[in-house]
Formats: sequence, structure tokens, C-alpha cells
Amino acid sequence: MGLVLSIEKLVDEVNKLKAQGKKIVSTNGCFDILHVGHVRYLQKSASLGDILIVCLNSDRSVKALKGDSRPLNNENDRAEVLAALGCVDFVVIFDEDTPVNYLAQIKPNIHTKGGDYDINTLPETKVVMENGGKLEFINFVEGKSTTNIINKMKK
Repeated sequence: MGLVLSIEKLVDEVNKLKAQGKKIVSTNGCFDILHVGHVRYLQKSASLGDILIVCLNSDRSVKALKGDSRPLNNENDRAEVLAALGCVDFVVIFDEDTPVNYLAQIKPNIHTKGGDYDINTLPETKVVMENGGKLEFINFVEGKSTTNIINKMKK
């Protein structure tokens, strides 16, 4: 089971793991209603290295990005669910729109993001590459999204 940590404790852990030669993979997102698309995405991300860190949007951050009706699940619940997945090693909650400040401290070897982004549209591109990391874009599972689930529930 993964751990939910503050950024300070996470950076300490990451430094120890890097000293052991571990490859650090990071990703980020809201993960409001966890679904099979999320799980497959996280499993694929984890398969790219030794340690997977999920940078999770805070409630305030989700509201800013997705509107006042979101998130449906609060940040602590979302973090706990993610940390319970076997493929997730660490979860850290960030309050900004993007995890750029956290990625500057974590300095992952690889940062993953969904296939709706590319190297030119991903806000995290510059900070990951400046710190020697690389980017991997992972295709979505067709038709699987939190928005689709919410829309289905409304019907």
C-alpha cells in the first residue's frame, strides 16, 4: 500500500530512493471517481519505472479546473483510494493548477500524462526536461472518464 505524504517528506523519500538507483515515475490528475481508465493509466505509468508518485489536485485546484460541482470526492478520500492501489507508491496533494512546483522538487526520471496532451501542450514539459526527466504520453481507454460517469448518473 502506498503512502500519502507532504511534499517535504516525499522529497526526502525520493532522494533516498534515487540514491539506491530507483527510477522515479510521476503523474498527476484529479482522479475524482476512480474508474478502469484511471487504473490502466496508473498501471502503465508504474510499469515505466520502480516507484510511482501521483501528484493529486487538491479540492481547491479541482474546483478551479472543473467547476464548483467538482470534486465529488474530497482530496483526502481520493488520496487514500489512490494510495491503496498496488501500483501507486506515493501520493502528494498539490494546491496549484499544475504540479510544476512539486515536480521541480521531485525531479522524476519520467513524468506521464494522458494522450490528450503532447510535449507542446503539457504545462509540466519544461520543468521535467530541465531536470533531466523525460515525458511519456499514455492513451486513454475509450469512453472511460469521470465526466462520462457523471453524465450517465444524471440521466
